[in-house]
This record gives sequence, C-alpha cells and structure tokens, in this order.
Amino acid sequence: MYQSFMDTTRSIISLILFLLLTIPAGAQRTSKESTPTTTDFTFRGFNGSQPANISIEGAATIKPNGLLRLTDRNPNVIGTAFYNKPVRLLETNISSTNTTVRSFSTSFVFVIIPSSSSNGGYGFTFTLSPTPNRPGAETEQFLGLLNKNNDGNSTNHVFAVEFDTVQGFKDGAYSSGNHIGLNFNSLKSDFQEPVVYYDNDGPNRKEDFWLQSGDPIRALLDYDGPTQTLNFTVYPAKSKSRPIKPLISQLPVPKLSEIVQEEMFVGFTAATGRDQSSAHYVMGWSFSSGGENPLAATLDLSEIPPPPPNKPKKRGYNGKVIALIVALSTVISIMLVLLLLFLIYRKRMQQEEILEDWEIDHPHRFRYRDLYKATDGFKENRIVGTGGFGTVYRGNIRTSSDQIAVKKITPNSMQGVREFVAEIESLGRLRHKNLVNLQGWCKHKNDLLLIYEYIPNGSLDSLLYSKPRRSGEVLTWKARFQIAKGIASGLLYLHEEWEQIVIHRDVKPSNVLIESDMNPRLGDFGLARLYERGSQSRTTVVVGTIGYMAPELARNGNSSSASDVFAFGVLLLEIVSGRKPTDSGTFFIADWVMELEESGEILSAIDPRLGSGYEEGEVRLALAVGLLCCHQKPGSRPSMRMVLRYLNRDEDVPEIHDNWGYSDSSRIDLGSKLVGYVSSDRASSSHSHTSLSLTRISSTSFTSGR
Repeated sequence: MYQSFMDTTRSIISLILFLLLTIPAGAQRTSKESTPTTTDFTFRGFNGSQPANISIEGAATIKPNGLLRLTDRNPNVIGTAFYNKPVRLLETNISSTNTTVRSFSTSFVFVIIPSSSSNGGYGFTFTLSPTPNRPGAETEQFLGLLNKNNDGNSTNHVFAVEFDTVQGFKDGAYSSGNHIGLNFNSLKSDFQEPVVYYDNDGPNRKEDFWLQSGDPIRALLDYDGPTQTLNFTVYPAKSKSRPIKPLISQLPVPKLSEIVQEEMFVGFTAATGRDQSSAHYVMGWSFSSGGENPLAATLDLSEIPPPPPNKPKKRGYNGKVIALIVALSTVISIMLVLLLLFLIYRKRMQQEEILEDWEIDHPHRFRYRDLYKATDGFKENRIVGTGGFGTVYRGNIRTSSDQIAVKKITPNSMQGVREFVAEIESLGRLRHKNLVNLQGWCKHKNDLLLIYEYIPNGSLDSLLYSKPRRSGEVLTWKARFQIAKGIASGLLYLHEEWEQIVIHRDVKPSNVLIESDMNPRLGDFGLARLYERGSQSRTTVVVGTIGYMAPELARNGNSSSASDVFAFGVLLLEIVSGRKPTDSGTFFIADWVMELEESGEILSAIDPRLGSGYEEGEVRLALAVGLLCCHQKPGSRPSMRMVLRYLNRDEDVPEIHDNWGYSDSSRIDLGSKLVGYVSSDRASSSHSHTSLSLTRISSTSFTSGR
C-alpha cells in the first residue's frame, strides 16, 4: 500500500516538472519564430511593389524614376529610409548559451550631389538600429542618427558606417572631410579611413576619389559572425571589377555584439546643415543575413535607375532676403558717399600730400602751406643759417611771438635725405633741456623740411667768432662755463639716461644753439646713431668734422660714446681758448694746451679777449677736463657722467700722465688716414650711418615727387 502511494506521488511530480520545463520553451520558440531566421532582399530601384517594404521619414522620398532620395539640397533637413521588417542578427550557442552576431552582408549604390563645387555636406550613414526610424536625431554633424544628448550612450544600440563629406565630428585635427568611419553608439569613429580603393593592378596601389563627385559609388559591407571580421569596400561604380583589398578590415569587432539586440532594423540616415547641404541618393540596395555564408546580391548598373543629373542648385531669394539685400545696399551706398566726402576733404587739407608708412609712427607733421606762409615763401631775408645739406629759415607761425626755425633740405641730396630721417627718428623722440626740440617735419613733393623751436642767440660758433668780429662783444667766462656744463648734461642724457644709447658723432660749436639765458641746446642729429644698451656700434665708416674726430676713428671708423667725449673735450678747450681746434698746418688745440701744461703756462691758453674777467680755478678745471677727454686712448677718457661731476667739483680730476700726447708721427699718420674719407667741414658715409632709418622709406618717394 505504501509503495503504491509513493509510485503515484512520483508520477505526479514528474508530470509537473515536465509541464514546467516544456511549456515556456515552447512559448519562447513561438516568439522567436515570429521573426524569420534569415533575411534576403534586393532593390534594383525602388519603384513598383517594393516600396511598400521601405519605411521613409523626413525629407526622404522615392522619385518616380525609382531613386531613393534621402535628402534634397535644402538646409537643415533629415531623411531616413529603413527596411520595414526586423532582421534577426543574434544567434544563441546551444552548448554555452552565449549569443553571437550572425553573419550578414549588404551592397548598395549611392550618389551624393553637393549644392556647389565647394559647398556640400554633411553625409549619410548605413545603420543598424533597434527602431525603423531615428526619433530625436539632429541635422548637420549628427547625420540624422543621434543628437547632442544621446551621442555616446551605450543605450543607443546603434552601429553605423559613416560616409562623411565634411570635417569629422569629434575627430582630431588630422581628420578631413571625404572619409569613411565605423561608429558604435557614437558619432566619433572607432575606425576611420580616407576614401580610397585599391586598384587591381597591385595590392598597395591606392586611388582616391570624392564621395561628392555626383557619380555612382558602390559600397560593400561583409561581416563574418564566427570570426567577428568586418570588411568594408567602397569604389566608383564605373570600375570594371571589385577591388582586391577592402578599405577597412577589422578583426575582431567585439563592440558589435554589445550593440546588436534580438531584432534590428537596417537602413539609411542622412542630414544637411545650415550652410552646407547635399542631395543623397540610393540607386539600389541588397541585403542578406543568416545562413552559413550570406552574400548580398550583386547590383548591375544596367538593372538599376540611372543616376540623377549633377546640376548646381538654383538658389532663390525670399522676401526677407531681398529686403536685407536692399537695406545693406542702401547702407553701403551711404557709407561710400561719406567716404568720398572724407577723401575730398583730406585731399584739400593736405594739398595732395601723401603719408608713407614710416611717417605714421611720427605724427608731428606740418602742412607745407603753413610753413610757406610762415617763412614768407622762404625768402632770403628769412635765412638764419646755411649748412652742408640745407638752409635754415626763421618763421612765424600762429602768432608773431611763436617763432620756429625751418631747415629746408637741399633737393635731390641723398645725404640730406639720410640726415632728414635720422633727425626724425632720434631727435624727434628726445626731450632734454640741453637738446634742441624738434617740433616736426614736412614732406611736399621733393621738399624735405625739419621744424625746430627758434633760438634767437644763434650758435655757439657765432658767439665765439662771428659776433665778436661784428660788434666786439665777447662771450663772458661765466656764460662759457655754463654752456660747457649744459652741453655735458645733454651728452650724459644721450649716452646713459635715454632708453637707447645715442652717439651724436658731430659735437662742435656750430651744432650748439644758445638761448637768451645762455642755456645751450645741442642739435643737428643728422649723423647720430642709436643702438640698444648692451650692444655695440658696428659703424665702420668715418663721419664727423676734422678737428673734433677721435684718433680711433681714423683706424677703424668705429664711433662710440668715447668718441663723443673726445669731441666734447676739443669743444671745451675751444670754449676756453677761443681758438679753432686745428688749422691748415700742424696745429692741434689739444697738443698746444698740453704743451702749455707741461711748461707750467696753462693759463696762457685762455682767450685773451677775456682779459682778467675769469675765475682761475674754473679755467684750470675746464682745461684739465678738456685734456683728459682728449686722451689718446678711448678707455682712458672719462664718461660724461664723470665729466659733469668734475665740472661741478663733485670729483677731483685725475692727473694726466706723460704718455697722453701725440707724437709728430702719430699726427702725420692720423692725417694720412683721413685723406679720402673726410672733408674740412664734415665727413659722412655714403649710406651706412643711417641705413637703419632708410629701410623704412621707399627709394622712389623723393625722386618721384611724392
């Protein structure tokens, strides 16, 4: 009895287990079998009854001739076209319950026609999608596939072959348009290649072509499930045979198994942008999946619709655009009229004077007609001095008390042009109480003019020599000593206190102007050189005036602050003695004063016209400083800072050694070396000393009358 009961119980339990195990399995098989295990279709054009199997949205449409157009060339549009039946791409391994992606293959022929030869975009994709459309997708670089919010999300379950015709979205700077990319849940391509195909003449011979050529192009995608190998090939449809090597070949492609779901839809997405747009067409399409070796059907060009005509897009204008064009045209017309009036006004104001590039940096420019009026037409009775390269006129500008000195450069003088520019670039920016103030300049046709403040007492040269001869009035010792210290202060500013080092290179009495209170102003910077602190002067041509030139200039032509100190020393001895520094014979003022020093008769060097009207200590001090500045060796000369301290009696003047002076042979040697380089008035280089300035002036601007 008991045994019978146990047998019955076992039978009931076995029946229950059988029902639990078999019913769900059967239900599951029924669900799976609702989707075919294999899919094969071929569209040789999309007309007839086949369009019912294509689900299109957005700008996509099927043309009467059978072409599937994804987008036209309108801006910011999206078009999608999917096979309307799901495709089973997952396969379960019975032994391990793991799922793998089945093998599949697709082939299609497409055409991309840009709006113009230089303005097309953005491209299209072949897509595996969990839905037969792409809701929420955006235009431009998102290609109608994703949007900025879901780009890169693992929940997208989207695989796409990207046919990009503009700069790749999220790709590096190396990327360019006209490329193919494999995208997994993102618009950033995991694999990307420029569009080329491998010619059958050799496995490594590549030929490139343009996706936006307007010609039919073939695309072939083959995925082998067991090996997870993906091969993609693209080439012009007019080629006679398929390339022997794919453009992209990847083994394995593990990401694909993470993306593919139980059922997927296959199709295309495309988009245009705001400024870039193309028409995207699919001429034919075949697909195969499942089975041992699925292979999409070959598409013969003769069996599919002809490609669309490749014509430039006809652009029309709506009312708003026309109104904008009219408004802009009106504004531009008004601006042109105002510009014309301004040009006429400026032409009248400047009397056809043209500013060049080098003048823009120096804004103190006078009008020629104002200077012409100020000097009464540059009359002779207005001349106050004449130099080697120009004539100086006195002028009255604005009011009779507001006087200027106008230096008119000799026409067609290249040396004068160089001095003109050198003065503007050096003296034009210098400001010191002992330097002449350059107020501006003017360029009118062939006339070059420099404008200074007018200094009524004239030059130190005239006060030392010309005025005493005319009126008998002699410059006092107090005024002479004040002038000497003022010149030293100006040179100290040039050598050490301005932003650059300035070497004057022509310190002499005729270049020193004296104000009414006997304050000296050093001027005439036509030979001056500027260079940065810490650098060395590289001038190798002798410039200056004989008698004031340091001996080293005769040897190497290399001017420096020490050569300016030498010239100042000669000038200082000249101020004390009232004698020119040299004559036509062998006389040299520094030798003469040194001989008097050695014989104990140093006070004999003072200008006899002063009589007893001088302070002996100051005279001895000035002569000692002058001799020290005229030392034969540049390194033994003091700086201008020390010179000023000596003259102010802040420092004692060092003793002058016996080897200071020049032998007769050295003076003869100096004179012989100067032959051919200097004149009795001023020596100057033909081009070197202002080469830095001349590079900023056109070579024809003065000879052509500009």
